[in-house]
Amino acid sequence: MKHLITPNDLSNNEILELFEDAKLFSDLTSNSILNGKLVVTLFFESSTRTRSSFEIAAKRLGAEVVNLEVYTSSTNKGETVEDTVANLNAMKPDAIIIRHKDCGLPESLKSYVNCPIINAGDGKNAHPTQALLDLFTINEHFNGEIAGKNIAIVGDIANSRVATSNLELLPRFGLNPILVAPKRFKVISPYKTVTNIKKVLNELDIIMSLRVQHERHEVTATAEKQAQQKAKYVKKYCITKKLLGDKEMLLLHPGPVNRNIDISDEMLLDPRSKVLKQVENGVAVRMAILKKFILENKVC
Repeated sequence: MKHLITPNDLSNNEILELFEDAKLFSDLTSNSILNGKLVVTLFFESSTRTRSSFEIAAKRLGAEVVNLEVYTSSTNKGETVEDTVANLNAMKPDAIIIRHKDCGLPESLKSYVNCPIINAGDGKNAHPTQALLDLFTINEHFNGEIAGKNIAIVGDIANSRVATSNLELLPRFGLNPILVAPKRFKVISPYKTVTNIKKVLNELDIIMSLRVQHERHEVTATAEKQAQQKAKYVKKYCITKKLLGDKEMLLLHPGPVNRNIDISDEMLLDPRSKVLKQVENGVAVRMAILKKFILENKVC
């Protein structure tokens, strides 16, 4: 049984094959490839893009989707996530898509199912489908000529599952990450790391801005101190038109964007920003993922 827990669950060839399917699905029109199949979504954390993207992707392929409303499920009665998943599996779905705050949880659930588990994000550990759609967006923008391109990943790297998965995936295709973060958001990494994007701006082909993951921080500062920290962060890490000038650049963000903190309003409207294109590509890439994992596993 094949699952998608991290980007490393797919070989480079498998990823390129996925991208060929994603290109075919890029008009987001409906077909019947997964007619008669059933996909269960199980989100223990808030989500707009990932959840709706998966559900739309499944329905575009002709599959039925059952979304378990976690807040009205038996987990509120003390049932473990493992028992919840085992019970869902007994109903014979064709795939289970799960998001949870606990790092490593999707990996631990593989022994409870006989259908593919697709990780829609676990804590700060992994977000494989986001990394795949990011790579697809980059690959399409540069017409496949991505080896040797420099990408700055900017912001709360220490708490970002998007950063973790992209740092696993992008170098496999020849991209060179440069990490840009304040000291409190740094990670130990073999990649070049700076605290000021201006130091590397002229080297960059791509910027991937990240949201500050406030929900994963332990808040000890006063409101006044937090406001000061925010203002300092914006000054150094918000991607603005003044910062980029007329430099050719691809600007990405996994969403949700904290406007004028991660990226300025003006830059979100700039043609270099492909944030909404990422959302569009996310449906096509997830269509390709569902096709692969459901049809290759066949019987759940």
